[in-house]
Amino acid sequence: MKELTFETLIAVWEEMFGRGLFWAMVVVAGLITVAYIYVLIRDRSMSMRKFLLAQLSMPVGAVAAVLFVQKVTSSGFRDIGGPIDVIVLMGVAVAGAIGIAILVYTMQALIKGPEASDG
Repeated sequence: MKELTFETLIAVWEEMFGRGLFWAMVVVAGLITVAYIYVLIRDRSMSMRKFLLAQLSMPVGAVAAVLFVQKVTSSGFRDIGGPIDVIVLMGVAVAGAIGIAILVYTMQALIKGPEASDG
């Protein structure tokens, strides 16, 4: 591999997760992102109460993302071979933490609706 391109990354992710699961995750992430943008536009501000609850869910999302990737890729913690593996695992954890925070905030806003002024 002489250069890293976007197409190469997609091919690697499809190989890791399987074509169906990878594109299902992309669609779900897209839908959550659209819902989050809708909530931000609808409410015209962020609710600090909802944001705090979303932040409290971040450790759960980080652990869940790491365990999900470990399960789907048929690898385990014993397979961590070097610094790049640790960096990738930390990246997965950060992505899981941010993803669950956005999901929790969005779901709270869609279920509870906009709050008066709590910030």
